[in-house]
Amino acid sequence: MAISPATRDRLTASVAQLVRTGRHVSTRAAVQLYGALPSFGWALMLPLEQEGAQRLSALAARAGIDVSVASRQVAALERAGHVERRPDPHDGRACLLSLTSTGREAMAATRALRQEWALGALAGWDEDDARTLSDLLDRLVADLESADPATGSAPRTPVPSPR
Repeated sequence: MAISPATRDRLTASVAQLVRTGRHVSTRAAVQLYGALPSFGWALMLPLEQEGAQRLSALAARAGIDVSVASRQVAALERAGHVERRPDPHDGRACLLSLTSTGREAMAATRALRQEWALGALAGWDEDDARTLSDLLDRLVADLESADPATGSAPRTPVPSPR
């Protein structure tokens, strides 16, 4: 069944408000949520933690930012001791980026702070509601990533509802 225009408008407004609220909370609580990391550090360091060493271009693509922006941000992370460069053994012209032990410790500390904050924010939620929202958000992200914003076309492979 198709989504009504009223529901579509409410959903897009809610998503936009969620993004604005997330930005506001991140700015207001950056020191608490990110500890010693700059606010962009999490987005660049998480792929290094999850996937291991990689080139700057791959890291920028994963973070969804331009290589020049990633380069400046990685330089700041290097100066802080969170990230290091080493020559790519397969291509001497390129470098691989990886987390340092300081970077891994900063990620762990940041993760603990974010989990504590999230537990407080979700204290009034029950497990079923939290799981349902997580499932629906995962579905929304996948559908947004696969939709073509230029044409407004729907995702190529519909994802079944978690309910």
